[in-house]
Amino acid sequence: MTEALVSKVWSFCNVLKDDGVSYGDYLEQLTYLLFLKMADEYSKPPYNRKLGIPKEYCWETIVSKRGAELETHYVTLLREFGQKSGMLGKVISMRVCLRKTPRTLKAVLGNISHLAH
Repeated sequence: MTEALVSKVWSFCNVLKDDGVSYGDYLEQLTYLLFLKMADEYSKPPYNRKLGIPKEYCWETIVSKRGAELETHYVTLLREFGQKSGMLGKVISMRVCLRKTPRTLKAVLGNISHLAH
């Protein structure tokens, strides 16, 4: 199970690397995306935790967008979260300017969405 999970995460890295994102940058971005996916999972049964993720930035709003709308939404999300105090602001900081295309971001989101399944 662990090997399969590690393999999947590395496959996400390969998608970003192929789009010209450096190792440190894609590691940071995958951390953000996995954090958001985990927050989504913990907000549902059986956990039902409130994690402070605004509804307009929940996982479903991210994965439902495409193209320029997805890119704008994701960058806005990172900027807003990075300015928050507490754990959310510490986990997410908008220091990285990504060169990835919305298509690449959508591919990574799709892969992460299926990670738990």
